[in-house]
Amino acid sequence: ASIVQPLIAPLYHGRSPHDLLNALLRSSASGHDTVRDTWRARIVDDDAWRRVLRQGVIDATASAPLEVAARTPQLPPVTTRPELQIQFVADQSVRDGQFANNAWLQELPRSMSKLTWDNAVYLSPRTAAVLRVAAGDVIELRQEGRSLRAPVWILPNHADHCLTLPLGHGRTRAGPVGDGVGFDAYRLRRSGAFWHDRIEIARTGARHEFATTQNHARMQGRDIIRSATLKDFRGNPQFAVDSERKRVPDVSLYPEHAYDGYKWGMAIDLNACIGCNACTIACQAENNIPVVGKQEVIRGREMHWIRVDRYFQDDGEADAAFQPVPCMHCEHAPCEEVCPVGATVHDSQGLNLQVYNRCVGTRFCSNNCPYKVRRFNFLQYSNQSDEKLAALANPEVTVRERGVMEKCTYCIQRIQRARIQAEQLGRPVRDGEVVTACQAVCPTQAISFGNLNDRTAQVNEYKASPRNYALLAELNTRPRTTYLARVTNPRTEEE
Repeated sequence: ASIVQPLIAPLYHGRSPHDLLNALLRSSASGHDTVRDTWRARIVDDDAWRRVLRQGVIDATASAPLEVAARTPQLPPVTTRPELQIQFVADQSVRDGQFANNAWLQELPRSMSKLTWDNAVYLSPRTAAVLRVAAGDVIELRQEGRSLRAPVWILPNHADHCLTLPLGHGRTRAGPVGDGVGFDAYRLRRSGAFWHDRIEIARTGARHEFATTQNHARMQGRDIIRSATLKDFRGNPQFAVDSERKRVPDVSLYPEHAYDGYKWGMAIDLNACIGCNACTIACQAENNIPVVGKQEVIRGREMHWIRVDRYFQDDGEADAAFQPVPCMHCEHAPCEEVCPVGATVHDSQGLNLQVYNRCVGTRFCSNNCPYKVRRFNFLQYSNQSDEKLAALANPEVTVRERGVMEKCTYCIQRIQRARIQAEQLGRPVRDGEVVTACQAVCPTQAISFGNLNDRTAQVNEYKASPRNYALLAELNTRPRTTYLARVTNPRTEEE
């Protein structure tokens, strides 16, 4: 259990949820007293209470782990002419609509569809072929005298004869951000059929333009995400490395450089990544990354420093795989050679840095980046005139202006903070003292970061794995960010 102690007075004469509940209950107790009384039975001593407030967590309050056993689902019998069914689900970002006015979440691409600033009627390719609709077609959903017009988005792996309707959109009083975004699926929801219902549809002939951050979902035979079954992995544990050795050049025109101090690097385990996009939001909050709006996303101008690509493994309907892609911090960085003003440079720790006040906006670096991880402020996306938004920004990170290129920095502000503290103590930075924002928030601990010159660092364990490989290694960019290939265990192989 966590207790958060307020550090400042409420902004704009606001009230906390505790004060609101006390007012409804006609209680004169303050919010502090309410929280204190709640935990008085467990934390009797005032010194212990002050210690809890400093720590922010209460010892011995973690939930006990659950034991979960897998079971085979009981599927309904297949009918020759099944009826169309609708399934209501909470939207991945705005949930039931409570976060509809949050611009960060509206612009966050949904894991499977990669849609932003919208919701859609999701259906399978086979169902779309039967209904003769394509992505972007607007259909009319009819259910017992009620109707709703909504656009279609086709998803591989989606259940046939089923239409999924995300909730939480189409609001009229959410606020300036959420008003009018998407369609309101609640209009078709009945009290007797909260999650599933029968539905009839009709084509309207109208079209809708979506904003999506990934328009291509196939790897076209390339091993962008490398994977093998458990059987194949046991037969050849070096499958990821062997694929890389065939194409990586051994020579380079770049001179070698020795990093005697710190040598930062990252490794991402694709077996652990579930595509939740938490890393994208954490990076956005940490690094003052602006939102750009639907029309700018349509133009391909989204600003996220780390994206999570989604690929389907073959041309059929196979499982999806996810790949977080930050800046690779290449040893042989193609972006650095083409910058006419030296705005993108390497430092003594091996980081590929962006000097904002040198950038003149040529975008040569973006054109020369094979990973497409550099972002350009085409317009003044950051609102610096509204004082209410000042508290939103991280004071350790510059708020960028129009005409500046930006990208992932491995959270250099966190690196510098840990390095300064370690120097004050007269010792080097220890493994685990620098945790990037994406690494800190990852629920599956898929991301490892640390000093490659520290042999005991966890990141070196990842790098030493036979599953470790570099993305687009044949280009000889020698990225500091590498990946651990996926190993799957289909049910047909080993239960």
